[in-house]
Amino acid sequence: MRVVHAQPPAESGVHDGLAWNLFAPAGPPSGGLLLLHGADSRKENHHDVARAAAGGGLLALAFDARGHGASAGALGAGAVDDVVAMAGLLAGRLGGGPVALRGSSMGGYLALVAARAAGAAAVVAVCPAGAAQLRRGLDAGRFDFRCDRPGLAALLEAHDLHAAVAVLEAPLLLLHAEGDESVPVQQSRELAAAAPDCRYVEVPGGHHRSIQHDAELTGVSVRFVLRALRRGAGPAHPPPARPRPGPRRRPRS
Repeated sequence: MRVVHAQPPAESGVHDGLAWNLFAPAGPPSGGLLLLHGADSRKENHHDVARAAAGGGLLALAFDARGHGASAGALGAGAVDDVVAMAGLLAGRLGGGPVALRGSSMGGYLALVAARAAGAAAVVAVCPAGAAQLRRGLDAGRFDFRCDRPGLAALLEAHDLHAAVAVLEAPLLLLHAEGDESVPVQQSRELAAAAPDCRYVEVPGGHHRSIQHDAELTGVSVRFVLRALRRGAGPAHPPPARPRPGPRRRPRS
């Protein structure tokens, strides 16, 4: 029997209590991709996307949000600052090169609301949860991650998804499953209509998790980021890390 081992991270570390894994391409990177997981998930669940990004020539970094995986603390008011800090860390590894954000569900929400502060050159959001869905999940006790409830509630109140998308300067790729039972597909349709520069892919059927690790759509995401970086869209690089305190399209069948 032949055993094939998946590509391991090129490097792992901890930054301000946030555990991260880095995947490097074979040659000089074309830019960076920061991966943001969803509620009750962890960085290892997105290694498949990180490997695909590295295979496409990107330096990919996945990290555990606070309250998740190997990261310290509880998810709260500093969640956006954490995204900015990790984008800055990745940009530093690139010598100031451009960084894109890719988030799923809660990670999609954080990618969108943190994009401007992080200086994102492109954003990919997969079935992004809105503040209302996240608040309902918290109130219903559906999440198991460590949480600073008052701090997270304040963050959700301060960052509206529709407002963030309306002023987004970077190109956006939105992906959503039509049968999503957790985040209504109508939300992404409205976000796509409000975004200044958006490509929207809606997949018939499916459910909330069905397209987050779909290999074909991961390839679509990586190619979208590479094209955005090549054309120089968005800011050249994220600002230094801050201390803590489109038309609707369907894929061919």
